[in-house]
Amino acid sequence: MNKETRRTAPRVSLPPGGRTEHSEGFGGGAILAIIRRDLLLAMRRKSEVLTALFFFIIVASLFPLGIGPESDLLRKIAPGIIWVAALLATMLGLARLFAPDHADGTLEQMVLSPTPLGLLVTGKIAAHWITTGLPLVLLAPVLGIQFDLDVGALGVLVVALLLGTPLLSLIGAIGAALTLGVRGGGVLLSLLVLPLYVPALIFGAGAVESHVSGLGAGGHLSLLAALLALAAFFAPWAATAALRIALE
Repeated sequence: MNKETRRTAPRVSLPPGGRTEHSEGFGGGAILAIIRRDLLLAMRRKSEVLTALFFFIIVASLFPLGIGPESDLLRKIAPGIIWVAALLATMLGLARLFAPDHADGTLEQMVLSPTPLGLLVTGKIAAHWITTGLPLVLLAPVLGIQFDLDVGALGVLVVALLLGTPLLSLIGAIGAALTLGVRGGGVLLSLLVLPLYVPALIFGAGAVESHVSGLGAGGHLSLLAALLALAAFFAPWAATAALRIALE
């Protein structure tokens, strides 16, 4: 029995920072453990992370090539294009946010763990943002140069994405949990999540547009930060409730 247990444990438990650490730590320790675990898994599946990055780069780069060197027009459409590209790139990884853990039984172990499931869900959302949203934020200034945005506009764009991409991951986690195990869940996930992304898109792109037009981006960024605060409080709880229903 001991030999058999030693052989099967590596297959069921995922890389270091897995379930054993979940049961040992509460609060911030549990969140850091699940983030570390998911980051290790992401490093083993680099193609999924790179797919979202290349998608973001290609979509944002096609428009300047198609429109031509009209600086005024490019500056006007830049915020919307970059934000839509970031939104779609974020959605590419949502379907696999909980699906692999559900398929191999890890999600059931998380539910049975003494660590509150909400904390583990928060860690998974944070890991999704680190692997998907944060690279988009870092690439955005480079892509913004193609649209002839000035330094100030690029700074506002980065701040807006820093506030907006975590919001996209939080909202997307609710949709991913609601569609877990559903046939054709990818299409249903898009239908559920895209309408909820509209406020983030409006305020994120509007912040850059307001700065370019000289009106100031403070109002849009404040509203975006308020949405992020609300989502950070409610989204993990809603995703946790949806996961419990999916597992029943």
